[in-house]
Amino acid sequence: MTREVLGIGQVRIHSGSATREEAMKEAADILEAAGAVTSGYFDAMQQREETVSTYMGNELAIPHGTNETKQTILESGLSVVRYDGGVDWGGEPVTFVVGIAGKGDEHLEILSQIAILFSDEDEVERLKNAQSPEELYTALSAVNQ
Repeated sequence: MTREVLGIGQVRIHSGSATREEAMKEAADILEAAGAVTSGYFDAMQQREETVSTYMGNELAIPHGTNETKQTILESGLSVVRYDGGVDWGGEPVTFVVGIAGKGDEHLEILSQIAILFSDEDEVERLKNAQSPEELYTALSAVNQ
């Protein structure tokens, strides 16, 4: 049995909006609380964002660290926060902020699962319509396969 990268406690829904920095901080804090990363991971996310935007399209941003900051990752993990008020991600509208920490190359597999999910507009609508973190978690549970 592999450890689940996404636990129910790592999924949140906010009715309001946030700045990109606040959203990244929350993504990093959730990963840290889950034991996936050290407190240095937020800085790693910011470094990544300065070089390349982690906006992926379809209202999705996937903040993550740089290869140089791999030591801040303790084990693979995910955080998912939905901001119903939106996040201005460098000029792009974002609803879903998915923080990723991947041990070794595991993040590539996790990234592809999320990319597949968010490339389907019907799935994105379903995720936007989830009424509770539990419902959102269930809709996202494919990432644990």
